[in-house]
Order: sequence, then C-alpha cells, then structure tokens
Amino acid sequence: MGSACRRAGEDLFVRFVWAVAAFVLAAVMIASGVAQRTLFQGPKIETTAIESAGSASYTLIDGAVLNRLPGAQTLRAAADGTVFAAYGRTADLKAWLSDTEYNAVTLDKDSQVQTELVGPADAAEGDDPQHRDPAGADLWLDEFQQDDILIEPLQLPDTMSVLVATNGTDPAPADLSVTWPVHRSTPWAGPLIVGGSILMLVGVFLYILGIRRMRRSRGPRRKALPPLPDAQTEDQTADLSVEQADKGVISAGEPAKAPARRRRRAFVAIPVVLVGTLAFSGCTADAWPQFGGSPTPTPTETVVDTGDTQPPAVTTSQADRILARISKTVAQADEKKDAKLAATRLAGAPLAERKTNYTLRKEISKEAALSALPASGLKVVLPQAYEGWPRTVLMVADEKKDDDTVESTLMMISQADPWSPYKLTYTGRLEASSLPDVAPAYLGATAVQPDSSFLVMPPADIAAAYADVIDKGDKSASAAQFDTDEDPFLKGVATKRKEQLAEFNKTAKKKTGSLKFAAAAGSEPPLALATLESGAIVAVSVHETETAKPTNDDAVIKLDNNPRAEALTGVKESQTGFTTTYSDQLFFYVPGVGSTDAQIRLLGYSSNILGVKVVSK
Repeated sequence: MGSACRRAGEDLFVRFVWAVAAFVLAAVMIASGVAQRTLFQGPKIETTAIESAGSASYTLIDGAVLNRLPGAQTLRAAADGTVFAAYGRTADLKAWLSDTEYNAVTLDKDSQVQTELVGPADAAEGDDPQHRDPAGADLWLDEFQQDDILIEPLQLPDTMSVLVATNGTDPAPADLSVTWPVHRSTPWAGPLIVGGSILMLVGVFLYILGIRRMRRSRGPRRKALPPLPDAQTEDQTADLSVEQADKGVISAGEPAKAPARRRRRAFVAIPVVLVGTLAFSGCTADAWPQFGGSPTPTPTETVVDTGDTQPPAVTTSQADRILARISKTVAQADEKKDAKLAATRLAGAPLAERKTNYTLRKEISKEAALSALPASGLKVVLPQAYEGWPRTVLMVADEKKDDDTVESTLMMISQADPWSPYKLTYTGRLEASSLPDVAPAYLGATAVQPDSSFLVMPPADIAAAYADVIDKGDKSASAAQFDTDEDPFLKGVATKRKEQLAEFNKTAKKKTGSLKFAAAAGSEPPLALATLESGAIVAVSVHETETAKPTNDDAVIKLDNNPRAEALTGVKESQTGFTTTYSDQLFFYVPGVGSTDAQIRLLGYSSNILGVKVVSK
C-alpha cells in the first residue's frame, strides 16, 4: 500500500511539473511573439530630409528618390507663405525648367540622396534665369497648394518627379523631406503566439488532470449515510444533521458544492479567453512565414506598359482640368468682349471668330454671343503620344441643353511649348452618329503629318478639295472621295446660297448687281490624329465668301438690311461692292489607304462670320 501511494504521489508530482513547464514555455513563446510585433519591430516610417543647394526658386525631386524605398511617399514642405507642389513626367518637368535654375534632387551611385544646382540649358552668358509662377500650368498631372506647410501623400512611379516651389520668384522651401512607410515582417511572431497558446492549453489540461488525480488519490473516507426518506420531518432532519456533525461527516449536499464549481469554471475560463486574445493578436499576413515567394503585381487598366512608344500628352483627369480652364477663360472673355483675354486660350479660327463677334456685339445690341464652350462632360479624350512640342489633343464633350437634348462638341486643343497653356484650335458640333474607333487615353495616338501618303487623301489637301465640292457639288473632281449623301453641312450651304441669291435678285434683278459665292482652304494648318483603323480624324478650316458687286457704273450696293456688314466696314453703301467671309471649322474621318470604306466622312462642323470688306477697285 505504501509503494502504491508513493507511485501515485510521484505521478501526481510529474503531472504538476509538466503543467508548470508548459505554462512557463507558453508564456515565453507568447511574450517573444508579442515582443516581435511591438518592442523589437522598430520604427514604422523612414524619413529623408532634402537639402537645398542654393537659393533657386524651384526644387525637382527625381522619381528615383521618391522610389528609393518601396511604398507610398509622403511629401512634406514648409516655408513662409504659400507652398506649391506639382508632379508630372520627369521629361516634362525638366523641359519646363530648362530656361531657369533649380535644385535637382537625385540619387548618387551609392543610392544616397544628393542635391545639386542646375543652371539654364543653352543660356547665353549674362542671361538671367526665367522666373514664372508654376501654379495653374497645364503641364502638371496634378498640383497642390497650402499656406506655410504642405503635407501630401503620393504614390508615383520612377518615371515621374515632383516640383516644389513657392511663387516662382522666392527661394524654394528649404524645409523639405520625403517619408515612406517601413514594412518590417515578423514571420515567426504568428507561429510563436499560436504555438504558445496551444502549449498553454496543454498546460491547463495537465493541471486539471493533476487536480483530478489529487482528489481521487486522497485517503479512505467514511461511508456516507443513505438518503433520508421523503417523509422525514424537519426535526428529524435537524437531529440527523447534528448527529452527522458530531460524527465528523461532511455534507455532500448541493449548497456546499456550488461555490466550488463556480470557482473552477472561472479558473478555466480565464486562460481560454487570454489564449484566444493572444492568438488573434498575431494573425496578420506579415506575422507568418511566406513559402510561396512574393506575388507578381498585376498592372491596372490605367497603368500599361507601352514599350517604346511615347507617352500621351495628357491624362483624362488632366484633360478635364484643362477643358474647365479653357471654358472659364473664354466665358470671361465673352462677357467682357476681351479679345486679349480670349487669346490666352484660343487660337486660329476659334479666336478669329470670337474677335469678330466681340466687334459686332459692341456695335449691335441684339447681336448674340457665340456658343459657350463646354466645361465638363468629356466622353472621348485622344491625346497625341509625343514627348516633344507642339502637342495636340482631340476631345469630345457632351452638354445637356435646356430642352433636355444632349449636344456633343468636337474640339482640338494644342500646346505650343512647355510654358504655354493649351489653346482651342478647332471646335464644332458633332453631327455624325458615331466616331471611328480610337485608342484609349492612356495610350494616345500618333499625329498624322499634313503630307501623309497613308491616308486616301493627305490632310493638307482636304480643305481645298472639300471647298471645291462646296462650290461645284457633284461636278467637282473630288466629289467621289467624300460621302456627300450623309453630309448635312453641304446641304445647308447649298440651301443658304439659293435663298441668299433669290433675296438679292429681288432688288438687283441681275441688271444692277451680282452675287457670287466661293470657297477656299483657310489659312490654319490641318490637325490630324490617327485612329485604330489606320485612318485619322482631321480638322481643317475653309473660308466661304459672298461677293456682291454692282454691274454698272451708276449702281451701288447698299447695306440697308445688313447691320453686320455696316458694323464691320463702317459704311452703308459702296460703288465697288462688299465681300463677306465665313469661317468653317470642319472635322473629317479620313480612311487609310486600302480601307474598304474609302470615302471621307464629315464628323462635325461650325460656321460663323469672319469679316466683311469693301471690294477694292
């Protein structure tokens, strides 16, 4: 009996030892795992301060510096007054800075950040660097402004850079830094925490078994009294209780056991909750070993490897911003009848037509303003894929009118150089039911040269050929090359000429005067961007003229019913006659050589009066 008790005691002791060992080891493992995720994980960000090399007004942070560490970049710049920052393609920003000096922030051969002062390219000795306010330039993909301090999160590829300045004249902010999030993986934190939690559960299990074994291994007990019959009276029950107490028998009734059970349940629940909490604290992806290698990221639809092709001139969001600026400036110019203000955003035929309209509105109270340009609603953006200048972008914008109809406007905008704003060079109402297929905005399109032989007609010849069709109709040598059956502009011109001639002959009766019509190519160069079907969308201008002359020496041409001509010439009649010129802006789809649809199709147009002159003798 003694040896059996000793073996039971030793077995009980071993169980408690294993339980304690499991508790201690579990605590060490869990503490180690938690420490990896907290105390030993290190800083979560890394910041690099950028020094200025001088008092230059601009600082250019190269894309290699921004991507020196992986992850998003946070730019911080501080200075007295307004702080400006913008980002764009590195080549574009360097072109914008080519005539001035700036701080160039790059990486040296050891991948350390360095700053050097770069002077104007090809500057003559003694020339001062150019200074201009960078805010509002169309070249930026996006820009930010803040007073005193600017903090902006970015996520730019190494092909883009950031320009930091104040107002373009004062020195660039000297307090400048870039911050990256530091990703520190702790691959064994998860296994340690979960393994420690499991070991703690094992320790709890062993401890419970030990407690149970200890209770079962106690010495012999007196046999408990049988249960009393139900008919016992309260006095008998009380006497029995006293008797049991005198005999040293402990009652095994429910009231004595209930508190003990509650204590054991609470003891078991606490470790389980603790273990669960600790286990979940390590369940993140970077807290576990990665055995499959790093996954290769998939490019999104807006980030496409274009290979050796040149980047598009603008992005869709950039085009939205440029269109809004053009529309706002032209609206202000229309309100003030300010041709100089209009010239900051218009060029070519659109500017010439606006100038004429301003003159007429100053002289004729009932003269209406030209149609306002849409400020939003872009549904097509086709930028030229070109790193140099000038650059061209085709845009189509939808605008809802008061009668709930939707009008689509075709536009060509161009940028002459890195410092110039984009200007509207062609515009017209979209008349075609559909446009040819064009490349997406993130790829862009190549510009087609005016003398290109890859189209059924070179862009440089289209205006003159179409003008001949306007004058001669089906008898024109170029008529077969145009889709005249579905051309609303040709039909409108023919109807208008017929009505004007009939009205003129009511007074002249072909005896005292003549009215002749003619069309010719305008002075504006054509603009053309390639489509996906080897064709091109081409914008050209055509000038239509109406010349009224007297047919005998005694006759004169009066302007009684033509206030426009009177306002533009300053006279009411002429013995030599008048020539009225209209400006037509025309958009065509020109197929490529070998296309099954070889006819040139009109896509849209606009037509406005350009000027009136007295016929010279």
